[in-house]
This record gives sequence, C-alpha cells and structure tokens, in this order.
Amino acid sequence: MDTVRLFIAIALPERLLEQLALVQRQLERQMPAGSVRWVRPEATHLTLKFLGETSAQRLPQIEQALAQVSRHAPACEIEAGGLGCFPNPRRPSIVWAGLQDPAGRLSGLAERIDRELAHEGFARETRPFHPHLTIGRVRRGARREEAAALGETIAQWPAEALAEVPVGGVTVFGSTLTPSGPVHTRLHESPLAGA
Repeated sequence: MDTVRLFIAIALPERLLEQLALVQRQLERQMPAGSVRWVRPEATHLTLKFLGETSAQRLPQIEQALAQVSRHAPACEIEAGGLGCFPNPRRPSIVWAGLQDPAGRLSGLAERIDRELAHEGFARETRPFHPHLTIGRVRRGARREEAAALGETIAQWPAEALAEVPVGGVTVFGSTLTPSGPVHTRLHESPLAGA
C-alpha cells in the first residue's frame, strides 16, 4: 500500500518568502559558517497539522474533513514579524519568524482541523499550537558557543513586521525527503469561507 508523508499548512505569499530570505542572509553573515542549516524559502509554510506517513487511500477522508472545517472558518489576514528560537535563546535548535494572531484565528483553525481529523482516526495534538515559520535549524555539530551566539543575535533582533499574510485556504502538502532537503507538493486546497 502506498504511503505519503503529509502535512496541512497555509501556503505563504511570495513577498513574505522574499523577506524571509533577506532575514536569513542577514543572520547568516553574523553566524559562524555552517552552524545553521537554513530552510529554503520555497519550502517554508505555516504548518497547522503534521500527519506523517499516511496511506494514500486516506486522502479523500482528509479532503472531506478539511472541506467541513473550511466552510465554517473565515478567511483572515495576519502579520509576520519578529524572530525567536525553540526551545529558548540560550540553547536554540530552531530559528523561527513569528506570526501575530491576536484574535486567535489560526489557533482556532488548527484546533478545528485537529478535532475533525481525530474523527477520521488521526491522533490529536499534544502540544499547544504556536504559529511560527521555521527558517533555520542549528546543525548538530555546532558548538555550544555558536548556538549561544545565534540565540543572542535573535534575542536582539528588532521585532519589525515582515509582511501581511492573507489566510484564504488550507493546503494538504505531500513531502518527499531528499538529500538537499524536503520537496513539498500541493495535493489539495480547501478555500476558507469568504476567500
């Protein structure tokens, strides 16, 4: 039986991807060479739910669940800006750009998707949803001082807006892992109400 590595996400506008690439280049100039593996801008997305290896036969169920959610979730606009690290700036492993969602629409959308897919047998999320865009990962071989320097740079980064992000639909992506990084393919899109 064929399986596909799947996730559900919001595709990002080209303007934001260009801004993220600019931020990455600025950060890269301040970091020791090779200490961070930067995410290619075209591979950047706002993940709402990661499904992992899934039978291709389940795609119609996933599409129906997303259609159900999308009918009742209004389109909206959020703002990208500010940088941060997971788990924290003292020991960073992930570098991210933040998303401002004061009305909690993204969190509500992620929760509705999670709940609807639970009815289809997918495991519920155990961690709270934190809207962010992963832009880099500290390499495993990076020295502790290099990671700490990255965290310090991120902590001092100005919290300026990068771009407005229209949220008009949710997309099911297939992800193929390759030696040069994952390749994402859009498999299905569900427009949100009013989009």
